[in-house]
Amino acid sequence: MEIKAYLNKHRSVIEAYLEKVIAQPVGDFAPHIEAMRYSLFVGGKRVRPILCIAGAEAVSGGKCNLEKILPIAGAMECIHTYSLIHDDLPAMDDDDLRRGKPTNHTIYGEAAAILAGDGLLTNAFELLSNESSSPDPTVKLRVIQLIAQAAGSFGMVGGQSLDMIYEGKQVAYETLKTIHKSKTGALITASVVSGGLAAGATNEQEQALTNYGNNIGLAFQIIDDLLDVVSTTEELGKPVGSDEEADKVTYPSLFGIDQSKKMAKEAVDNALDSLTIFDHHAEPLRGIATYIIERKY
Repeated sequence: MEIKAYLNKHRSVIEAYLEKVIAQPVGDFAPHIEAMRYSLFVGGKRVRPILCIAGAEAVSGGKCNLEKILPIAGAMECIHTYSLIHDDLPAMDDDDLRRGKPTNHTIYGEAAAILAGDGLLTNAFELLSNESSSPDPTVKLRVIQLIAQAAGSFGMVGGQSLDMIYEGKQVAYETLKTIHKSKTGALITASVVSGGLAAGATNEQEQALTNYGNNIGLAFQIIDDLLDVVSTTEELGKPVGSDEEADKVTYPSLFGIDQSKKMAKEAVDNALDSLTIFDHHAEPLRGIATYIIERKY
């Protein structure tokens, strides 16, 4: 399939949905809402919400009810965007560019940026609990729990904490895997699995999607590490070389560029192998896995 056409189509659907459900910057809270919307709509590939939709399509044989999936997909993008706002703060990565645009705190100030991130995170769980999402309360609770765990202290937030703790320190490969699996991989896996659950995934399908998510999450992080070394600021939309400047351990710093590329390719191959139980309706997931290994920014 033409994966770029699929990504572009679904990115438009997701952005139209977010435009509809995220408050407009009017009234007393206008400055806060404006800061939230700035980072949410400044750009981005929308990989996580698209994975949510693609996971639902794979499970449902292409017959998923998009209206039931979009609240989950939208929540994933809100959580991801909040994490980027906070990652860019001076107390974290101290970045001035994100997606080729000034970071939130450089425009609105640190306090407003923190609150914009907080607002997006909370808004995500408002979307997840919305009555228009999965009508089965048991499934809805499973999805909310899965995403909360992926975003929390033993997932994305915990991974960011470890990433900061180990700056400038020598770490073993197992520690690097834990950092990346938590910081990046957990939310990617939750994205595709939550879509599958909302579409009625069996235990076997859920496990297959989990394996797929774990492997593309690993590949995504390795490629991110590589792009920080081999890309340009113009291509990447954010400063390159920041990992080395912050003395962070990465796949290229441990294994070199060539071996890191091989490891990313192996992870993608494993992800594709995980999808053998699905028919052609999982082609978007297969295409996304290949897209990750080939992306330049």
